[in-house]
Amino acid sequence: MIKQAIIPLAGLGTRLLPLTSVFAKELLPINGKPGIEYILDECIEAGIKEVIFIISKKKMMIKDYFYNDAFYKKIIKKKKDQNIVRKYKKILRYKKMIKFVYQNKPLGTGDAVLKTQKFIKDNFFLMLLPDDLIIKKNCSLSMINIHNRYKTCIMASMNVNKKNVSRWGIYKLGKKIIKKNYHIKDVVEKPSVNKAPSNKAVIGRYILHKNIFSKLKKLKPGKSGEIHITDAIRSLINEKNKFIAHNFSGKYLDCGSMEGYIKSNLEISKL
Repeated sequence: MIKQAIIPLAGLGTRLLPLTSVFAKELLPINGKPGIEYILDECIEAGIKEVIFIISKKKMMIKDYFYNDAFYKKIIKKKKDQNIVRKYKKILRYKKMIKFVYQNKPLGTGDAVLKTQKFIKDNFFLMLLPDDLIIKKNCSLSMINIHNRYKTCIMASMNVNKKNVSRWGIYKLGKKIIKKNYHIKDVVEKPSVNKAPSNKAVIGRYILHKNIFSKLKKLKPGKSGEIHITDAIRSLINEKNKFIAHNFSGKYLDCGSMEGYIKSNLEISKL
């Protein structure tokens, strides 16, 4: 069973400027609830027991959000409002499962993952990217169910319009394993329309083996100055490590851009 999840949160959130110049994007409310709580609820429902947040010193407000006990105790004593009590109990539940590690230089998702190495206990762990919300169905839970059957790495997949493949990492797929699940032969980062091997895009849910750490240690920052998790994954695939693309059910929302953030609020308000 997968019991640990990691969530990279140190990104600058430039697609949501000017809001993110003063506020962590993961705490922005989506239909009255901070975005990060949707991710945590997905983890809890999927059976995750420990979540590792990778944050930077610039985003300490995320930690403060979960450690604001003095405020809650004061306001509960003053107001005696049961709704506030319920909210505080929920925060306490989250806090019990969260561990914080720090990435103070913006060196990409690969570097963020590497920061968690000494805390990963089992062979496999879950990674969720918080910009990607998946509603109506629990993507992490369905991926864990596939992992339990095949004991290998799983990555979330979604069909995208062929005209838009250059916005995504795109899978080159092998044979179908079972319905909506395929062997991954390669991952091509943001290909042109003519060179895209498929229209199945990488979405921010991964079940990874801890052998990813040895690959990440060998990588040097690319042109963007970042270490990309995709490069480590491609290296493992080239060495015949098995990866499965899971074409998830549910509705995908990109809450990391201004347009997507507004749309996410509208979509979730309909639930």
